[in-house]
Amino acid sequence: MASSMLYRRTADLCGMLKGISCLNSVLSSTIRSRILLQAASYNPKRLKLSLKDPYIPDKNSEKTPDWQKTEKYDRKLFGRYGSVSGIDPASLWPSHEQLDKIVAEENEWHPSLEVMLQNIKAREAEENKKRLAREKVIAENMAKMPKMVADWRIENLEKKKKLKEQKDSRNKLLTRARERFGTSLNPRSNKFKELVAEMEKEEKKQRKLLKQKMRLEQEAALTIRPPRPS
Repeated sequence: MASSMLYRRTADLCGMLKGISCLNSVLSSTIRSRILLQAASYNPKRLKLSLKDPYIPDKNSEKTPDWQKTEKYDRKLFGRYGSVSGIDPASLWPSHEQLDKIVAEENEWHPSLEVMLQNIKAREAEENKKRLAREKVIAENMAKMPKMVADWRIENLEKKKKLKEQKDSRNKLLTRARERFGTSLNPRSNKFKELVAEMEKEEKKQRKLLKQKMRLEQEAALTIRPPRPS
């Protein structure tokens, strides 16, 4: 019984495979016939060229556009109509100047291997030179770094010291202004600021006079010399 079931399943599988192969053959034959029909019914459009009566523009006529009087258009006409266009093929060749220009462009955009190697070598030498110059600048800056850091610290300390002196001087002026004009005056008012500015101006004037007095005293001390011993 088991052998009969196995035989039946094998027969069914063979039938399925045969049906699939038949279907593929039918589809392939249908596709081939469709392609053949398309190729048979292909009717390309004819080129609208009249070799018997071609259009050759008159270059001496003012009605002819300028773009139809160029060498580029002559090449187009000769390529389309050949000798019927009446154009001398020798005139379509580039002149010596144009050939030189073409050769120069060819050398510029498609240089030889030797020129390419020379360009690569020159570029590498230039990059190496720039790299050495950059490394030299970095080394010089690194050598100056300790002094620059020390100068920056001194400058920062002097700046902080100056700000502290200005702040202390400002506080002293505010204290004197309150003592002089009373605490009822608002420190943020314009009048109070004007009074403080006047006091600052007066204090600067006093410091200037004090410096002048000290300088005069020093100059007088230098002019007075002790008497010589007998």
